[in-house]
Amino acid sequence: MPRVPWTLTRFVLREVLRWYAAGLALFLILQLVDALSTTAGALLTYHASPAEALAVFGALAPNVLNRALVLAVPFAVLLAFGRMQGDSEVKAVLAAGVRPLSLVWPLALPFALVGVLAFVNAGYLVPSGLERWEPTWRRIFNQTPPPPSQENYTFAPPGALFYAGRVTNVTGGDVAQLEGVLIERGGETITAQTGLWDTRQHTWTVTHAWVTRPGEDPRLVSTPLVFSQTDTLRPPQRPAEQVSTPRLRERLAAGLGTPEERRADTFELVRRGADPLTPVVFALAAGALGLGLRNRAAGFAAVVVFLVAFYVLWVSVPQLARVGALAPALAAWLPNLVFLLVAAGLAWRLR
Repeated sequence: MPRVPWTLTRFVLREVLRWYAAGLALFLILQLVDALSTTAGALLTYHASPAEALAVFGALAPNVLNRALVLAVPFAVLLAFGRMQGDSEVKAVLAAGVRPLSLVWPLALPFALVGVLAFVNAGYLVPSGLERWEPTWRRIFNQTPPPPSQENYTFAPPGALFYAGRVTNVTGGDVAQLEGVLIERGGETITAQTGLWDTRQHTWTVTHAWVTRPGEDPRLVSTPLVFSQTDTLRPPQRPAEQVSTPRLRERLAAGLGTPEERRADTFELVRRGADPLTPVVFALAAGALGLGLRNRAAGFAAVVVFLVAFYVLWVSVPQLARVGALAPALAAWLPNLVFLLVAAGLAWRLR
C-alpha cells in the first residue's frame, strides 16, 4: 500500500472539522433552545431580571458545552464520510491503493484535544455551574433553601445500631429531627416514627416507641426514651455532580457518605476520566462506520442510530452504579468499551 499523502490527510481533517464546527453549533443551539423553552415561562412569571436569567443560563452553559463537544463528533465524522462516499471521493482514494483505515487514524489527534477540553470542563466548570444553578432558581422563585437532610442515616457503635430514614436539621443548630427511627441495643429493638437528636447532649430521644424484646410481644411506651448516641451531626454531602474533581478525590479518600453515596462518587470520578476519551472513541467508531456508508442519507441515519445507542447507555449506567448492579468503574467505562468493540469489529471488516 502506498503511503498516505499529507494532502489527503489534511483534506479529510478539514472536511471533518468543518462538519464538527457545524455540529457543535447545532447541538449548542438545540440545547439552549430547549433550556430556554422550559425556563422562559418561569422567568417571565416571576419577573426575573436579565441578570438572574443570564445567571441561570450561565450556570448551565458548561454542562451544555460538554455534551455538545462529545455529540458533535459522530455527527461530523459520519456526515463528512457520507458526503465523500456520495461524491465517490472515498472510492477514488481506495482505487489509488490507500488503506481505508488510513483515513480514520488521523482523526484521533484533533478529538484528543477536544477530550482534554472536556476533561477540564467536566472536572471544574460543570460542578461549579451545577452548584450555582439551584440557589439561582430559588432566588427567582423567592424560596428559602430546604433544611439540610440526610437519607438512610446509620451509626453502629459496638453492641448497638442507630438508624433513621431521614435526619433533618431545620434550624442548623444542635438539634435535628429524626424520621423512621430504629434502635437496637442489648437484645431489644426500639422503633418510632419520629425523634430528636441533640448533638450537644449526645442523645437520641423518641416518644410513642414500640419496644420489642426476644420472646415478648411488642409494647408501646408513651413516655420519652433517651439513648446515648456519640456520633456527630454532619451536613449532607453535595451530589457528586456538583463537586470538583480534587474535592471528590478527597471525599472518597476520607470514606465519607453512605455506601450509595460512595458508589455515586466513585462512578462520577471514574466517568470524568473516561468521558474525555469518548470523542476519540467516537471518532474511530464513526470513522470505521462512515467508510461503509453509501450516501448522505445513510450518513444522517447513522448519526441518529449512533447517538441514540450512546444515549441509552449513557443515561442507564449511572443508576446501575448507584444501586450496586454494576461496579462503578465498569459502569463509567461501559459506553466507551461498547463503542471500542464496535470500532474494532468495523475495522476488522475494513482491514
